[in-house]
Amino acid sequence: MDEDDLSRVLKAAGDTTRRRILTLLVQEGALRVTALAAHFDMSLNSVSKHIKVLEEAGLVTRRTMGREHFIAAELEPLKLTEAWFAQLKSIWDLRLAALENLLVAKDEDNE
Repeated sequence: MDEDDLSRVLKAAGDTTRRRILTLLVQEGALRVTALAAHFDMSLNSVSKHIKVLEEAGLVTRRTMGREHFIAAELEPLKLTEAWFAQLKSIWDLRLAALENLLVAKDEDNE
């Protein structure tokens, strides 16, 4: 996965409805699109558009059985965001440690 993949995942997960869809799929397992749409106060077409964004980000997969479409969560792409957040956290941890060292040194100088 590259930076574009990270952007797609963050964009897809940045919408409340799409996060609710993902949460529901993780809790319930694969669901028919119509069953999934029944959980939302919007048209089937609107839910399908949200599913398409999640598919493009790799966060869900679609399996077709006859005329039914089943959607399942794919959480592997979230590992990319986890790694990115961990990288940001380590940078901030270093900065906070440096600030703490600076403040301790100032306190020692004032004593």
